[in-house]
Amino acid sequence: MRAISTWALIGATAAGLAFGQSAALGEENDALQIVHAKVSLTEAVAAAESKAGGRASKAEFEKTADGWVYDVEVVTGRTVSDVHVDAQTAAVLSVSEDAIDADDQQDPAD
Repeated sequence: MRAISTWALIGATAAGLAFGQSAALGEENDALQIVHAKVSLTEAVAAAESKAGGRASKAEFEKTADGWVYDVEVVTGRTVSDVHVDAQTAAVLSVSEDAIDADDQQDPAD
């Protein structure tokens, strides 16, 4: 009975260490990095709406070659723009016309 308890403890410890290593290697959820952003999601959406002259429909926090940015989709009339907002400064990095998203094509309501 004692041998089983020892092996259970060793297995649990190994599993905990493996989980800790995977998190340390960057395998955790990217969204957790938002705690390091100086700009809130609300501020980023406001900057994107102001720049593109429309209303935000979707926003994501993501890692790009420019660093951490908010990718905000802004709708103006029948145009949808992707607006990248720097998560540290709230500067608008780019505005481009949005292509059809893969999930847009799957929506049976359209």
